[in-house]
Amino acid sequence: MSFSVQIDWQQSGPENQDFSRDHTIRFGSGQQVEGSSAPEYKGNASLVNPEETLIAALSSCHMLTFLAIAHLKRLPVVSYNDTATAELGKNADNRTQVSRIELNPKVVFAEGVTVSDEVVDKMHQKAHANCFIANTLACDVVVNKQ
Repeated sequence: MSFSVQIDWQQSGPENQDFSRDHTIRFGSGQQVEGSSAPEYKGNASLVNPEETLIAALSSCHMLTFLAIAHLKRLPVVSYNDTATAELGKNADNRTQVSRIELNPKVVFAEGVTVSDEVVDKMHQKAHANCFIANTLACDVVVNKQ
């Protein structure tokens, strides 16, 4: 199984001036988003940046894995919301990296379904352990159940 994206960028001003960070990201599914670097790196604040797409990938993967676990346990989920954040830091070679990602999922189960905090915690642990994106990352990932 493989996945693909296409990134397209083109110089928009004189070659001797600073370059635009704006670019187009085309996903294999046909979706397209406009991207840039973060404003702190001379990017366009109104466009998605690579750090945000990384957080989105992890949050989405964790959610989908959690929902699969809930489905297998026959625990119907009616909503799942996450406000994920990331921090930049330095690695052992003093290079900038995403050093920490926090997921803050809030899960609501169907009316009449009671799931203990202990079971939900174990489901999040299993979701993290089986999330493809989490298994790819080297930074700390923290899941703060809401």
